[in-house]
Amino acid sequence: MMEDKNHTKSYSSILWMGIFAVLIVVGLYYVKWMPYFEKIFFAKNNHTIGTSFLFGQSGVIPHASISSAFQYVFNYVKSIWQALILGLIAGSGIKAVIPDRLVIDKLQKPGLKNILLGSVFSLPCMMCTCCSTPVAIGMRQKRASVGSVVSWWLANPVLNPATLVLIGFVLGWKWLFFRLILGSLMVVSVAFMAEKWPPSKKYTARISLPYEDRSETGILAKWWHEFKTLALGLIPEYLVIVLLLGISRSWLFPVQSVHDGIFWIVMMALAGTIFVVPTAGEIPILQTMLSFGLGVGPAVALLLTLPAVSLPSLVMMRKVFSLRLRLLIAGSILLAGIIAGLIASVFLGFFS
Repeated sequence: MMEDKNHTKSYSSILWMGIFAVLIVVGLYYVKWMPYFEKIFFAKNNHTIGTSFLFGQSGVIPHASISSAFQYVFNYVKSIWQALILGLIAGSGIKAVIPDRLVIDKLQKPGLKNILLGSVFSLPCMMCTCCSTPVAIGMRQKRASVGSVVSWWLANPVLNPATLVLIGFVLGWKWLFFRLILGSLMVVSVAFMAEKWPPSKKYTARISLPYEDRSETGILAKWWHEFKTLALGLIPEYLVIVLLLGISRSWLFPVQSVHDGIFWIVMMALAGTIFVVPTAGEIPILQTMLSFGLGVGPAVALLLTLPAVSLPSLVMMRKVFSLRLRLLIAGSILLAGIIAGLIASVFLGFFS
């Protein structure tokens, strides 16, 4: 009798994993793959993907005000809400549906192999930093290693294959080369440093124990509970921070004042580390700022840092990463952006 019950639970688990996989694939096709397939053809023919809602029609960011900030939040949420819901479904599904042992066996062990696996697993997902955060939280709560979680989280926006192709068509293939090479080095090195960071006992205690008992509550009920917990715990603070960034965007991106030099490389790397954009949102921002005279060094710094992390995603990751670890990640990305900008300044002729 006990053996029959175990077989039933095993079949049920396999069925729910199948449902989870189909749901994620269909979601990615509808939210990511199909729209970016169309956008790539548009970019190929027009060498643009449109105007960023960061700017007005004239290419100038509106002055700081509550009304312009709310407009930014509205435009931003309208752009990413489907991907955010998909991220919440995936992040909660990892906790409720995927067996603990499957994650532990594949991604728990620290090391370069799992860091690279995290990056590879991210490539079909094509999520921005905030929409990938719920999944990263779910992975870490399932005891995936810090390195694999960080590499998955960063590689989603930085090494997004569709974004790379769009960069090639809009900004030029030399820009794609810089993003791919320096972005790959940044993702792996930041993940490696994060993995070597001494673990916090407080945050280690938050990670769920393996082999959770699934007999008392059905998987669907657990999935819904995890979804609600993630959504209610992340979305309110997320919207508040995006609103604050919407107010500060004219200070972070003084379009008509930015030119070139080490000062602006540092400032653009800092703005890119803090600010939040949807997937591939850095492309129209850079295209507009380059037309206003932005130098190559600051532009490359922004190209590398703007998609990687943001203040909202860093705050949301507090559920699984300590403040010191998040500061290490943000500081490392900031430094990588500055170094990338300096390298680009040296090879200025490469971009002409």
